[in-house]
Amino acid sequence: MTPATLDDFRVVLSDLPTAEGAAIAGALARNGQLTKPPGALGRLEGVAIWLAGWQGSEKPRILAPQVAIFAGNHGVVAQGVSAFPPEVTVQMVANFQHGGAAVNQLARVAGATMTVTALELDRPTADFTQTAAMSAEDCAAALRAGWEAVDEGADLLVPGEMGIGNTTSAAAIAHALFGAAPEDWVGRGTGVDDAGLARKASAVARGVARLTSREPLDVLAALGGREIAAMAGAMLRARSLRIPVLLDGFIACSAAAVLQAANPKALDHCLAAHTSAEAGHGRLLAALGKEPLLNLGLRLGEGSGAALAINIVRAAAECHSGMATFAEAGVAAG
Repeated sequence: MTPATLDDFRVVLSDLPTAEGAAIAGALARNGQLTKPPGALGRLEGVAIWLAGWQGSEKPRILAPQVAIFAGNHGVVAQGVSAFPPEVTVQMVANFQHGGAAVNQLARVAGATMTVTALELDRPTADFTQTAAMSAEDCAAALRAGWEAVDEGADLLVPGEMGIGNTTSAAAIAHALFGAAPEDWVGRGTGVDDAGLARKASAVARGVARLTSREPLDVLAALGGREIAAMAGAMLRARSLRIPVLLDGFIACSAAAVLQAANPKALDHCLAAHTSAEAGHGRLLAALGKEPLLNLGLRLGEGSGAALAINIVRAAAECHSGMATFAEAGVAAG
Protein backbone atom coordinates (compact mmCIF):
# COMPACT_ATOMS: atom_id res chain seq x y z
CA MET A 1 0.00 0.00 0.00
CA THR A 2 1.13 3.54 -0.73
CA PRO A 3 1.73 5.54 2.46
CA ALA A 4 -0.84 8.33 2.78
CA THR A 5 0.48 10.70 5.43
CA LEU A 6 3.81 11.93 6.74
CA ASP A 7 3.36 9.64 9.71
CA ASP A 8 2.86 6.71 7.33
CA PHE A 9 6.15 7.57 5.64
CA ARG A 10 7.84 7.79 9.05
CA VAL A 11 6.64 4.25 9.75
CA VAL A 12 8.12 3.02 6.45
CA LEU A 13 11.41 4.72 7.30
CA SER A 14 11.55 3.01 10.66
CA ASP A 15 11.57 -0.53 9.22
CA LEU A 16 13.51 -0.84 5.97
CA PRO A 17 14.47 -4.03 4.12
CA THR A 18 18.17 -4.82 3.95
CA ALA A 19 20.45 -6.29 1.32
CA GLU A 20 20.57 -10.08 1.09
CA GLY A 21 23.59 -11.35 2.98
CA ALA A 22 23.70 -14.69 1.16
CA ALA A 23 23.91 -12.94 -2.22
CA ILE A 24 26.71 -10.70 -0.94
CA ALA A 25 28.61 -13.72 0.37
CA GLY A 26 28.16 -15.51 -2.95
CA ALA A 27 29.30 -12.47 -4.91
CA LEU A 28 32.37 -12.07 -2.71
CA ALA A 29 33.27 -15.71 -3.23
CA ARG A 30 32.77 -15.44 -6.98
CA ASN A 31 34.83 -12.24 -7.14
CA GLY A 32 37.74 -14.11 -5.57
CA GLN A 33 37.63 -16.76 -8.34
CA LEU A 34 37.43 -14.51 -11.42
CA THR A 35 40.22 -14.41 -13.98
CA LYS A 36 41.95 -11.29 -12.69
CA PRO A 37 44.35 -10.35 -9.95
CA PRO A 38 42.63 -9.57 -6.63
CA GLY A 39 41.32 -6.00 -6.63
CA ALA A 40 42.36 -5.39 -10.24
CA LEU A 41 38.99 -3.87 -11.16
CA GLY A 42 39.09 -1.41 -8.27
CA ARG A 43 35.76 0.13 -7.32
CA LEU A 44 33.92 -1.86 -9.97
CA GLU A 45 34.31 -4.91 -7.76
CA GLY A 46 32.65 -3.23 -4.80
CA VAL A 47 29.87 -1.86 -6.99
CA ALA A 48 29.09 -5.34 -8.32
CA ILE A 49 29.00 -6.84 -4.81
CA TRP A 50 26.77 -4.00 -3.56
CA LEU A 51 24.46 -4.59 -6.52
CA ALA A 52 24.38 -8.32 -5.84
CA GLY A 53 23.09 -7.71 -2.32
CA TRP A 54 20.20 -5.58 -3.48
CA GLN A 55 19.30 -7.76 -6.46
CA GLY A 56 19.56 -10.91 -4.33
CA SER A 57 21.82 -12.64 -6.85
CA GLU A 58 25.52 -13.39 -6.82
CA LYS A 59 25.46 -12.63 -10.57
CA PRO A 60 23.72 -9.23 -10.82
CA ARG A 61 22.76 -7.60 -14.12
CA ILE A 62 21.33 -4.24 -15.17
CA LEU A 63 18.61 -4.94 -17.72
CA ALA A 64 15.79 -2.48 -16.91
CA PRO A 65 17.06 0.83 -15.49
CA GLN A 66 14.59 3.68 -14.93
CA VAL A 67 15.24 7.42 -14.96
CA ALA A 68 12.38 9.13 -13.10
CA ILE A 69 12.27 12.92 -13.46
CA PHE A 70 10.14 15.11 -11.18
CA ALA A 71 9.39 18.80 -11.72
CA GLY A 72 8.13 21.43 -9.30
CA ASN A 73 8.05 25.20 -8.91
CA HIS A 74 9.29 27.18 -5.91
CA GLY A 75 7.85 30.26 -4.27
CA VAL A 76 11.27 31.26 -2.97
CA VAL A 77 12.19 32.51 -6.45
CA ALA A 78 10.40 35.70 -5.36
CA GLN A 79 13.57 36.42 -3.36
CA GLY A 80 15.64 36.79 -6.55
CA VAL A 81 17.55 33.55 -6.10
CA SER A 82 17.49 32.32 -9.71
CA ALA A 83 18.77 33.63 -13.01
CA PHE A 84 15.71 32.14 -14.76
CA PRO A 85 11.96 32.62 -14.25
CA PRO A 86 9.65 29.80 -13.07
CA GLU A 87 8.18 29.49 -16.57
CA VAL A 88 11.35 27.63 -17.57
CA THR A 89 10.26 24.64 -15.46
CA VAL A 90 7.15 24.17 -17.61
CA GLN A 91 9.18 24.65 -20.79
CA MET A 92 11.77 22.09 -19.73
CA VAL A 93 9.10 19.53 -18.87
CA ALA A 94 7.88 19.83 -22.44
CA ASN A 95 11.47 19.42 -23.62
CA PHE A 96 11.82 16.22 -21.56
CA GLN A 97 8.56 14.90 -22.97
CA HIS A 98 9.73 15.59 -26.54
CA GLY A 99 13.12 13.98 -25.98
CA GLY A 100 15.16 17.14 -26.34
CA ALA A 101 17.02 17.43 -23.02
CA ALA A 102 20.48 16.15 -22.13
CA VAL A 103 19.02 13.53 -19.80
CA ASN A 104 16.93 12.10 -22.65
CA GLN A 105 20.12 11.39 -24.60
CA LEU A 106 21.91 9.93 -21.58
CA ALA A 107 18.94 7.72 -20.70
CA ARG A 108 18.81 6.47 -24.30
CA VAL A 109 22.53 5.68 -24.33
CA ALA A 110 22.08 3.78 -21.06
CA GLY A 111 19.09 1.82 -22.35
CA ALA A 112 16.91 3.28 -19.60
CA THR A 113 13.23 4.02 -19.67
CA MET A 114 12.46 7.62 -18.68
CA THR A 115 9.37 8.94 -16.95
CA VAL A 116 8.47 12.57 -16.27
CA THR A 117 6.15 13.64 -13.45
CA ALA A 118 5.12 17.31 -13.27
CA LEU A 119 3.90 18.30 -9.81
CA GLU A 120 1.36 21.12 -9.79
CA LEU A 121 3.56 23.51 -11.75
CA ASP A 122 0.77 26.09 -11.71
CA ARG A 123 0.82 26.06 -7.90
CA PRO A 124 4.36 26.75 -6.67
CA THR A 125 5.35 25.99 -3.12
CA ALA A 126 5.13 28.94 -0.74
CA ASP A 127 8.11 31.25 -0.22
CA PHE A 128 9.82 29.48 2.67
CA THR A 129 11.31 32.73 3.97
CA GLN A 130 7.74 33.72 4.87
CA THR A 131 5.96 30.47 5.71
CA ALA A 132 6.33 26.71 5.29
CA ALA A 133 6.92 25.73 1.67
CA MET A 134 4.38 22.91 1.91
CA SER A 135 1.69 21.81 4.28
CA ALA A 136 2.04 18.32 5.72
CA GLU A 137 -0.66 17.19 3.29
CA ASP A 138 1.09 18.71 0.25
CA CYS A 139 4.40 17.19 1.27
CA ALA A 140 2.82 13.76 1.72
CA ALA A 141 1.15 14.08 -1.70
CA ALA A 142 4.50 14.81 -3.32
CA LEU A 143 6.14 11.88 -1.51
CA ARG A 144 3.31 9.66 -2.77
CA ALA A 145 3.82 10.89 -6.35
CA GLY A 146 7.44 9.80 -6.17
CA TRP A 147 6.54 6.48 -4.55
CA GLU A 148 4.01 5.71 -7.29
CA ALA A 149 6.34 6.72 -10.15
CA VAL A 150 8.76 3.85 -9.50
CA ASP A 151 8.48 0.95 -11.93
CA GLU A 152 8.35 -2.22 -9.85
CA GLY A 153 10.17 -4.05 -12.65
CA ALA A 154 13.15 -1.67 -12.67
CA ASP A 155 16.51 -3.02 -11.53
CA LEU A 156 18.20 0.37 -11.06
CA LEU A 157 16.61 3.76 -10.36
CA VAL A 158 17.86 7.27 -11.15
CA PRO A 159 15.67 9.99 -9.59
CA GLY A 160 16.13 13.38 -11.27
CA GLU A 161 14.56 16.81 -11.06
CA MET A 162 13.70 20.10 -12.68
CA GLY A 163 12.62 23.15 -10.70
CA ILE A 164 13.73 26.76 -10.97
CA GLY A 165 14.88 27.81 -7.50
CA ASN A 166 15.51 24.32 -6.21
CA THR A 167 19.22 24.76 -5.43
CA THR A 168 18.11 27.30 -2.81
CA SER A 169 15.67 24.80 -1.36
CA ALA A 170 18.32 22.08 -1.34
CA ALA A 171 20.79 24.41 0.39
CA ALA A 172 18.21 25.24 3.06
CA ILE A 173 17.54 21.55 3.72
CA ALA A 174 21.28 20.84 3.99
CA HIS A 175 21.79 23.81 6.33
CA ALA A 176 18.89 22.70 8.52
CA LEU A 177 20.08 19.10 8.75
CA PHE A 178 23.86 19.55 8.93
CA GLY A 179 24.50 23.06 10.19
CA ALA A 180 27.54 25.08 9.01
CA ALA A 181 26.88 28.51 7.49
CA PRO A 182 24.32 29.22 4.75
CA GLU A 183 27.20 30.41 2.56
CA ASP A 184 28.72 26.92 2.80
CA TRP A 185 25.71 25.40 1.06
CA VAL A 186 24.66 27.93 -1.58
CA GLY A 187 26.11 28.00 -5.08
CA ARG A 188 25.45 29.76 -8.33
CA GLY A 189 22.83 27.25 -9.52
CA THR A 190 21.50 28.52 -12.81
CA GLY A 191 24.26 31.14 -12.93
CA VAL A 192 23.37 33.90 -10.48
CA ASP A 193 25.82 36.76 -9.96
CA ASP A 194 27.39 37.73 -6.63
CA ALA A 195 24.32 39.69 -5.59
CA GLY A 196 22.13 36.70 -6.41
CA LEU A 197 24.42 34.45 -4.39
CA ALA A 198 24.05 36.76 -1.40
CA ARG A 199 20.26 36.71 -1.80
CA LYS A 200 20.34 32.90 -1.81
CA ALA A 201 22.37 32.78 1.40
CA SER A 202 20.00 35.27 3.02
CA ALA A 203 16.95 33.27 1.95
CA VAL A 204 18.45 30.06 3.33
CA ALA A 205 19.27 31.71 6.65
CA ARG A 206 15.80 33.19 7.00
CA GLY A 207 14.05 29.97 6.04
CA VAL A 208 16.00 27.86 8.51
CA ALA A 209 15.56 30.47 11.24
CA ARG A 210 11.78 30.04 10.89
CA LEU A 211 11.85 26.30 11.62
CA THR A 212 9.92 25.10 14.63
CA SER A 213 10.96 21.45 14.14
CA ARG A 214 14.12 19.74 12.87
CA GLU A 215 12.40 16.39 12.41
CA PRO A 216 13.47 15.41 8.87
CA LEU A 217 10.07 15.21 7.18
CA ASP A 218 9.04 18.44 8.88
CA VAL A 219 12.19 20.06 7.44
CA LEU A 220 11.28 18.70 4.01
CA ALA A 221 7.79 20.23 4.24
CA ALA A 222 9.06 23.56 5.56
CA LEU A 223 11.91 24.07 3.09
CA GLY A 224 11.59 21.59 0.24
CA GLY A 225 9.96 21.52 -3.14
CA ARG A 226 7.44 19.06 -4.47
CA GLU A 227 10.06 17.55 -6.79
CA ILE A 228 12.50 17.12 -3.89
CA ALA A 229 9.83 15.37 -1.84
CA ALA A 230 8.92 13.22 -4.83
CA MET A 231 12.54 12.13 -5.26
CA ALA A 232 12.63 11.17 -1.58
CA GLY A 233 9.43 9.18 -2.07
CA ALA A 234 10.89 7.42 -5.11
CA MET A 235 14.09 6.54 -3.23
CA LEU A 236 12.05 5.16 -0.35
CA ARG A 237 9.84 3.10 -2.68
CA ALA A 238 12.95 1.75 -4.36
CA ARG A 239 14.24 0.68 -0.96
CA SER A 240 10.98 -1.08 -0.17
CA LEU A 241 11.43 -3.05 -3.42
CA ARG A 242 15.21 -3.51 -2.94
CA ILE A 243 15.87 -1.58 -6.16
CA PRO A 244 19.33 0.03 -6.05
CA VAL A 245 19.49 3.78 -6.63
CA LEU A 246 22.04 6.12 -8.21
CA LEU A 247 22.05 9.57 -6.61
CA ASP A 248 22.48 12.56 -8.91
CA GLY A 249 23.58 16.03 -7.85
CA PHE A 250 23.02 18.50 -5.04
CA ILE A 251 19.23 18.60 -5.23
CA ALA A 252 18.77 14.83 -5.43
CA CYS A 253 21.19 14.40 -2.54
CA SER A 254 19.21 16.90 -0.45
CA ALA A 255 16.20 14.60 -0.88
CA ALA A 256 18.37 11.64 0.11
CA ALA A 257 19.65 13.58 3.14
CA VAL A 258 16.12 13.82 4.52
CA LEU A 259 15.83 10.03 4.45
CA GLN A 260 19.22 9.48 6.06
CA ALA A 261 18.43 11.99 8.78
CA ALA A 262 15.32 9.96 9.56
CA ASN A 263 17.14 6.61 9.47
CA PRO A 264 20.95 6.37 9.24
CA LYS A 265 20.62 3.17 7.15
CA ALA A 266 18.12 4.65 4.68
CA LEU A 267 20.68 5.17 1.89
CA ASP A 268 22.38 1.78 2.00
CA HIS A 269 20.76 0.99 -1.36
CA CYS A 270 22.14 4.20 -2.90
CA LEU A 271 25.42 5.02 -4.63
CA ALA A 272 26.56 8.56 -5.37
CA ALA A 273 26.91 8.81 -9.14
CA HIS A 274 29.06 11.93 -9.29
CA THR A 275 30.26 15.10 -7.65
CA SER A 276 28.69 18.11 -9.32
CA ALA A 277 30.18 21.56 -9.70
CA GLU A 278 27.46 23.03 -7.46
CA ALA A 279 29.29 24.44 -4.46
CA GLY A 280 27.62 22.47 -1.68
CA HIS A 281 27.46 19.07 -3.31
CA GLY A 282 30.86 17.78 -2.22
CA ARG A 283 30.14 18.89 1.34
CA LEU A 284 26.75 17.17 1.23
CA LEU A 285 28.22 13.92 -0.10
CA ALA A 286 30.73 13.98 2.76
CA ALA A 287 27.89 14.45 5.24
CA LEU A 288 26.09 11.49 3.68
CA GLY A 289 29.26 9.37 3.73
CA LYS A 290 29.08 8.76 -0.02
CA GLU A 291 32.07 8.55 -2.38
CA PRO A 292 31.09 9.53 -5.94
CA LEU A 293 31.80 7.36 -8.94
CA LEU A 294 32.51 10.28 -11.28
CA ASN A 295 33.73 13.88 -11.16
CA LEU A 296 33.15 15.56 -14.51
CA GLY A 297 32.22 19.09 -13.50
CA LEU A 298 28.55 18.58 -14.30
CA ARG A 299 25.93 20.90 -12.79
CA LEU A 300 22.87 20.36 -14.94
CA GLY A 301 20.60 18.38 -12.66
CA GLU A 302 17.85 16.43 -14.45
CA GLY A 303 19.38 13.20 -13.15
CA SER A 304 21.99 13.63 -15.88
CA GLY A 305 25.09 12.67 -13.89
CA ALA A 306 23.39 9.59 -12.46
CA ALA A 307 22.05 8.58 -15.88
CA LEU A 308 25.60 8.82 -17.18
CA ALA A 309 26.76 6.49 -14.40
CA ILE A 310 24.24 3.76 -15.26
CA ASN A 311 26.70 2.25 -17.71
CA ILE A 312 29.43 2.28 -15.07
CA VAL A 313 27.23 0.16 -12.83
CA ARG A 314 26.23 -2.03 -15.76
CA ALA A 315 29.91 -2.53 -16.64
CA ALA A 316 30.65 -3.53 -13.05
CA ALA A 317 27.83 -6.08 -13.14
CA GLU A 318 28.86 -7.47 -16.55
CA CYS A 319 32.49 -7.91 -15.55
CA HIS A 320 31.49 -9.63 -12.33
CA SER A 321 28.75 -11.83 -13.79
CA GLY A 322 30.14 -12.49 -17.25
CA MET A 323 33.81 -13.14 -16.58
CA ALA A 324 34.99 -16.71 -16.33
CA THR A 325 36.41 -18.10 -13.12
CA PHE A 326 39.90 -19.56 -13.15
CA ALA A 327 38.40 -23.05 -13.14
CA GLU A 328 36.00 -22.30 -16.01
CA ALA A 329 38.75 -20.78 -18.13
CA GLY A 330 41.34 -23.40 -17.32
CA VAL A 331 43.70 -20.69 -16.08
CA ALA A 332 46.05 -21.42 -13.20
CA ALA A 333 45.23 -19.31 -10.16
CA GLY A 334 48.07 -17.49 -8.46
